[in-house]
Amino acid sequence: VVFTLREGKRMRELATRALGAKATYTFDRIIGESDLLKETIRQGKLAAHSDITTLIIGESGTGKELFAQAIHNASSRANQPFVVVNCGALPRNLVQSELFGYDEGAFTGARRGGKEGLFEMAQDGTIFLDEIGDLDPSCQVKLLRVLQDQTFEVLGDSRPRKTDIRVVSATNADLRKMVGERTFREDLFYRINLITVRLPALRERREDIPLLARHFADRQAEANGFPRTEFSADALQFLSRLPYPGNIRELKNLVERTILVNGKPTLDAAD
Repeated sequence: VVFTLREGKRMRELATRALGAKATYTFDRIIGESDLLKETIRQGKLAAHSDITTLIIGESGTGKELFAQAIHNASSRANQPFVVVNCGALPRNLVQSELFGYDEGAFTGARRGGKEGLFEMAQDGTIFLDEIGDLDPSCQVKLLRVLQDQTFEVLGDSRPRKTDIRVVSATNADLRKMVGERTFREDLFYRINLITVRLPALRERREDIPLLARHFADRQAEANGFPRTEFSADALQFLSRLPYPGNIRELKNLVERTILVNGKPTLDAAD
């Protein structure tokens, strides 16, 4: 019989790497020169200098995960795991076991040896709870305990386990309204937004649109081996006037689609 013993922390690093749980964006990679964006970056850097729980709010497509990665990479935990949890995508009947893990025999069909939860995988690092407004109410209580006591319980084991993680949350929902409607816990709301970073909508910083459009065009050219695409002045004016309900994600898709469809060296407003 051969026993292979590995240190737990090293195994968590391997697991998070296999999940793609790594933050790649930094504040200097965030594109824009508007005063509004600069102020948002300043707030993000302030949040990064401590372990205080941070809430990022903004419409869909404004770059909430990008900011969460930048906060992580500017913090003292930069070399530790960055684990992303899409709260809206967690199966309702599995949410607790996914977040906090389970012991062997905790339920019918439980994996032999149990399973490490996402909170354990994020040990010493940052866990990013995206769309936290969609978190199941039963799990909101457990999350509150993690934030208050830095402990959690694995399914099938009543012994509390200590954790050392930084929690960053994000939402495009009105959490205050949800608190009033009793669909989101008030005590949890006040625990997750000790610092709030509000990401501006793209229509609020229109002067950044030409910079972003050129960036997406250059990135597409580099990725696909295309010649560099330019924009005429009227094309940039046209792009800058659009309302962008999908924000930066919508602009990116529009630019990439237009380049592929037209294949011209210079795009104008008609394109």
